[in-house]
Amino acid sequence: MAAAAPHLELREIVKVYGTTRVVDGITLPVYPGEIVSLLGPSGCGKTTTLHMIAGFVKPDGGEIRLRGRPVQTIPPHRRNIAMVFQSYALFPHLTIFENVAFGLRVRKVPVPEIVRRVKNALNLVRLSGVEDKYPNQLSGGQQQRVALARALVVEPDVLLLDEPLSNLDAKLRTEMRSEIVDIQRRLGITTIFVTHDQEEALAISDRVAVMNRGRIEQVGTPDEVYNHPQTAFVAHFIGEVNDLPALVQESEGSLTAVVIEGGGVVRGVARRALPPGSVARMIVRPERINLLPQDSPVPPGRNVVSGTVERLTYLGAVTRYRVRSSAGSIDVDVTNRGDQERFGLGSAVQLVWDPVDTLLTLDAGTGEEET
Repeated sequence: MAAAAPHLELREIVKVYGTTRVVDGITLPVYPGEIVSLLGPSGCGKTTTLHMIAGFVKPDGGEIRLRGRPVQTIPPHRRNIAMVFQSYALFPHLTIFENVAFGLRVRKVPVPEIVRRVKNALNLVRLSGVEDKYPNQLSGGQQQRVALARALVVEPDVLLLDEPLSNLDAKLRTEMRSEIVDIQRRLGITTIFVTHDQEEALAISDRVAVMNRGRIEQVGTPDEVYNHPQTAFVAHFIGEVNDLPALVQESEGSLTAVVIEGGGVVRGVARRALPPGSVARMIVRPERINLLPQDSPVPPGRNVVSGTVERLTYLGAVTRYRVRSSAGSIDVDVTNRGDQERFGLGSAVQLVWDPVDTLLTLDAGTGEEET
């Protein structure tokens, strides 16, 4: 069966402010019914990209296609794209009913249809009965639901969400993101979600586009971008990593051998060929490393580094060990199950992990290749 055509497609989109390319040639297909998150630090271009999709900002280059047709010259109100803002952007002088109905009135929808659709939208976000209230009479979470209802009521082709949960407390943020996903799945609306919160992006997305300095560094499922980062920037931005210098030795099939400080040899996956003798980075996540007593047997083919426990921190679900080795200090996260071996300060240990869990790169984590 042929793959679905993109519902929304960005082709080499560029936006320049002064001498800065805020968005620098982004290409991204978004398929029908997907939730795709644009994830990255402040200033990486993700909100500007969203505003270009909405039509609030005009691209300086490239093309935006919706249902296969270019829309970059079409004004926002004719794109049938709805947006939920970080600040909610509700009209304080209008009732909740009129806030939700606003887009329908602009579209000159008949009054009986407005009443029906507003009622359905408020039911969808669990806010029935607040139609006659004003925004300042609702909590932050309720106001965010109203903003979502106002976006959904126009039955948009694409739903855009610009950091919609950042003003909520942690518990409410978790609840709201689950509700957004449930509603999106029920309605099947193609959705773009902008966030700088890695956990949020991983929790709600079908795919995540990690952005840095106006470019997309990697696009993939949450599992792909977390467990198989393509660059040091992606590895550092999503989750926590150990990042140590290493000298490239040789390629060994699908793996590359490197020498770490102290002379130990470890193997890992290089996303592109690394010249022998070059200085690379060895990147591995703390939870991918097993902590074993110094005299324990090690399965063949694993990376092994010896060291001494210099710190341990109880974090509830895991205990984080910091181990001093000849290659430098390495963090290891051990799940607290109650039956695992515990190590005290000063314990001699082995750090053991699978080579495929190691990223080897010349990228220093800034999003730019070293030259």
